[in-house]
Amino acid sequence: MFPIRPSTIRGRIIAIFLICLGFAGALTSVYSWEVLNLKKKLLLMEQFHGLFEDILEVRRYEKNFMYFKEINSLKEISLYLDRTIGKAGPLAPKIIDIVGEKDFKQFQAHLLRYKTEIEGCIEKSDQLDIVELRAIGTSLVDFAQKLLQEKRKRINRVLKQILILPLAYMGGFVILIILSFQSLAKSILSRISFVQKATDEVAKGNFTPIENPGKARDEVTELIEAFNRMAAELESRWEQLVESRKLASIGTFTSGIAHELNNPLNNISLTAETLLEESDTLDKGESKEMILDIINQASRASEVVRNLLDFSRTEAPSLTKLEVKEVVQKTVNLIRNQLMIVGVKLECNTPERIPPIRGNLHNLEQVFLNLLLNAIQAMPNGGKITIGVREAEDGYVAIEVSDTGVGIKPEALEKIFDPFYTTKPAGRGTGLGLSIVYGIVKKHGGYVEVKSEVNVGTTFTVYLPVFQEAEEGK
Repeated sequence: MFPIRPSTIRGRIIAIFLICLGFAGALTSVYSWEVLNLKKKLLLMEQFHGLFEDILEVRRYEKNFMYFKEINSLKEISLYLDRTIGKAGPLAPKIIDIVGEKDFKQFQAHLLRYKTEIEGCIEKSDQLDIVELRAIGTSLVDFAQKLLQEKRKRINRVLKQILILPLAYMGGFVILIILSFQSLAKSILSRISFVQKATDEVAKGNFTPIENPGKARDEVTELIEAFNRMAAELESRWEQLVESRKLASIGTFTSGIAHELNNPLNNISLTAETLLEESDTLDKGESKEMILDIINQASRASEVVRNLLDFSRTEAPSLTKLEVKEVVQKTVNLIRNQLMIVGVKLECNTPERIPPIRGNLHNLEQVFLNLLLNAIQAMPNGGKITIGVREAEDGYVAIEVSDTGVGIKPEALEKIFDPFYTTKPAGRGTGLGLSIVYGIVKKHGGYVEVKSEVNVGTTFTVYLPVFQEAEEGK
């Protein structure tokens, strides 16, 4: 047997079941008590009927005596009067409860008066006052009928209660079950909805832990804790994925990098050979010029290598004050030669007076490098990329990357930020680039918009929050 904890879902379901069981037991008890009460009332009704029948017998023998003058009829009247008086005594509390004490005492007085008249006639052969006797007999019958009517009304009320009671209790029982399970389901579903939303965010690269909105520690709480552990592990893996994506990006424009390094190295080699061969014939000024050329070409190659090292750095990301123009320029420097090789023109429109942003340089380079590489691949026959920067509303800076490529189909626009979703042919992409873009921008407190028209081009707009002076030192 498993221990029952009221805080667990299983424990709460069992608690609801036990409450319902107790409710059903209470309903059964109350219903049984009502049935027994009805049985008692029916038995009492039978006794009242017996009383009424004895009074009717008195009236019947009264008529026999009036019409046939039979002395035996008077004896029968006396006998039934005694029976009526004998039955009325034990029933007195019940009768008083129904018709009241005043009517009951009047009933008793009429019985005694009637009995006195009959016994006087039997013993002394007195003349009976027939008119008075009939009036008393009528009042006795009326009293008995009234008693039966009132008792019948009470029995009818009890019968209605017995009929309505199960329905009322059943309705209450059903409402109790509905409310109990509604409360339980609301508690569970509201927290599971957090998990569902968080799962969607994880798919987009946002690994923010879920706060448990419930105080109870149950299976859903354990699920949320397990999800948070998974999200933390995924975030760690995601950072590794970003770094691996950097290496993939480097591999994509390796040919451009090789060409960019090869030019200054060739120039260095040629200049050095010339200097070596003609050192004897060159004057001091020409030799110095050639040495400076070697130094300049070496610096050029060094700059290429330094850009690659900066881009591939794996330090923990930290957000600092950045100039948007610097971020764009450093990214363009990484890919400029690649653009020349594939025949794609680049135009940058970065105004001077743009507010700074708060971000991580290397991560933002990854964002714009992915967008630029996607733009290049969308223009296999050449084209134009335009980078525009502007100050947007609500404290954001907007960086637009537009191309004149093949565009994206409308049905694919909603999925392009999903991990592993790609419109490229097999072997041309993993579908992780835009997912990483979305995740990095989200971590910076920004968002991404995309507009595209097939065979016209695509524009990605990255919105990043403006740096606030109050954030300095955070």
